[in-house]
Amino acid sequence: MPKEEERYFLVKSSILPEAVRKTVEAKELLERGEASTVNEAVAKVGISRSAYYKYKDGVFPYYAASRGKIVTIALILEHRAGILSGILNALAREGANILTINQSIPLRGLANVSISIETAEMKTDLESLLLTLRKAEGARKVEVVGHS
Repeated sequence: MPKEEERYFLVKSSILPEAVRKTVEAKELLERGEASTVNEAVAKVGISRSAYYKYKDGVFPYYAASRGKIVTIALILEHRAGILSGILNALAREGANILTINQSIPLRGLANVSISIETAEMKTDLESLLLTLRKAEGARKVEVVGHS
């Protein structure tokens, strides 16, 4: 019987077992050079080597999966002069390549905007970019609605 096709799920970290979350932390320590060996990384985060090796190839932060991808972000923005421009400037500052922008006609002072970006040349990870956009003036809601 052929092997079942791999399936992927996007889940909040809070519902994952502690060993899985700490495996991601250990991998990040190694990637940033804050730990030079697996032994050092697992000791810093408080998991066993066997737990690390069990999960290391199957778990990774969302931003790592989105690097070099096309990501579509849905936003609800206040309908005021310069709000969309501020969002676009924030994307440009972080090196996101804007592919498409779609904006609905504003209703009740709010506009729905959909922006697709290419992430390969971004200077930051997707989580940080989303945080920046959420803090932007006039941004009421920011969420990823798709990626390829």
